[in-house]
Amino acid sequence: MGLSTHKGRRSSTSVKASDLFVQSLEAEGVEYIFALPGEENLDLLESLRSSSIKLVLTRHEQGAAFMAATYGRLTGKAGVCLATLGPGATNLTTPAAFAHLGGMPLIMITGQKPIKKSKQGQFQIIDIVSLFEPICKMSKQIVHGNTIPAIVREAFRLAEEERPGTVLLELPEDIAAEETDEQVVKPHERYYAVADDAVLDKAVELIHDAKMPLILIGAGANRQHARHALCDFVQSTRLFFFNTQMGKGVVDERSKLFLGTAALSDGDYLHCAIERADLIINVGHDVVEKPPFFMKVGGKNVIHVNYKSARVDQVYFPQVEVVGDLARSIQRLQHKLGGEVPCETSYFEKIRAEIESHITEGAHDPRFPIIPQRIVADTRKVMGEHDIIALDNGMYKLWYARNYKAYQPNTVLLDNALATMGAGLSSSMMAAMLFPDRRVMAICGDGGFMMNSQELETAVRLKLSLVVVVLNDNAYGMIRWKQTGSGFQDWGLDFGNPDFVKYAESFGAAGHRVEAADALIPILEKAFETGGVHLVDVPVDYSENQKVLIDELAAKVCLL
Repeated sequence: MGLSTHKGRRSSTSVKASDLFVQSLEAEGVEYIFALPGEENLDLLESLRSSSIKLVLTRHEQGAAFMAATYGRLTGKAGVCLATLGPGATNLTTPAAFAHLGGMPLIMITGQKPIKKSKQGQFQIIDIVSLFEPICKMSKQIVHGNTIPAIVREAFRLAEEERPGTVLLELPEDIAAEETDEQVVKPHERYYAVADDAVLDKAVELIHDAKMPLILIGAGANRQHARHALCDFVQSTRLFFFNTQMGKGVVDERSKLFLGTAALSDGDYLHCAIERADLIINVGHDVVEKPPFFMKVGGKNVIHVNYKSARVDQVYFPQVEVVGDLARSIQRLQHKLGGEVPCETSYFEKIRAEIESHITEGAHDPRFPIIPQRIVADTRKVMGEHDIIALDNGMYKLWYARNYKAYQPNTVLLDNALATMGAGLSSSMMAAMLFPDRRVMAICGDGGFMMNSQELETAVRLKLSLVVVVLNDNAYGMIRWKQTGSGFQDWGLDFGNPDFVKYAESFGAAGHRVEAADALIPILEKAFETGGVHLVDVPVDYSENQKVLIDELAAKVCLL
């Protein structure tokens, strides 16, 4: 196999450890590595050069890891990113937490100085493995080339199995360069246990005894194989349902049985129905999302349907837990129920009509700057059934969660777990790479966009077709809303922005500025028809936040 530059002639079966690492990644089906490499990654980079894995160079480690995490979210397979030691690795902390809390399978690979012999003292060296342990399912340094196949296999198993999350592997440069005779450990199919008949029978009994049951669809139900089972369950039982923000689109929100999205944790019109319900069938509950209902001792019954048992706290302590493969559990529960579940629906129908009337208000409002309701409505008109919007974090996320109906799973990519700013653009880029035949739109506030706006260059270099909407209010709008709602003075949250049109053009993208409410749809349509990367600067008027989300909700009276 030729001469090793480090250890003389190799044996006939030995390989360089970095080559074995890449072979292990290939065995796991890795398609891309999103990277901002450093000198400590050079052996691995050289091994990647002749592999089947595509290297996607980004402009910041956050961009690489947000893209990899979104790959995991959209495919169910772990996304992979690469960074160097020290500052390169520490820049991965926010994306690591993003995937860890958001249930996205992510493998992060970082470099390190040689561990067998120091050549630069402590320059750039910090304990990355310990730093990442609280926000990873596993954080491990590789200390010998022979351990690579087993460690990589274990990393992917942990990252992908329920509940998915983040794994960090640190590969020191001297370990990457050494020789090993080990072979790849190949992956195999994973299967989850099936819920026992006895607990399913208890769940059926609770459902039949309930007068006003509701289905709640959470983040854990947003898995590729769960969608059909849940749709069939809703259609068969004819039970009304609602979802959390990260459960949007699992069941088509155009359904007459859909009540709405719990964009606020309490006090919205939807919560009138939740309060009246005497049973919540909670499918895919994830404790990291803000709870859309609050349990009280002696209050409503809750059936927990998920891959794992409930994590009990003061506001969540279900009476029945259906634990096992989620899709199989729902299918078996449907079979035992035997069809439509008799229950009282008139109140839910009234609440649904009330919610529908409120979320359509402002959809044609001509004011400029444009109010959020109009922006959401116009976006929905431009995007098709399978098209994807990727939201950054800001005030607009509440409006989209509340007012934008999702028809398919993972067509609304938002983060209601870590709720970090700066991920929206990278998430949309990953979606555009995976689904080039769909329209993909990033929706960012001006604050969040500027946190990782340099990835526009990556998007242009990759020749993606992507529209980036920047909602421009020259301030941190979500915090300003909270500031106002808390009775504080409007202070300390304003900033200045660049000329976003020129800024986009400087990266080789097309820039557009909306100058009237009626201009938004034509600009978006033209951008999608033209193809390539487009930035659309949209001035937004958030004065409706106080009126709609504070004053009106405070004055609401739940229907009798």
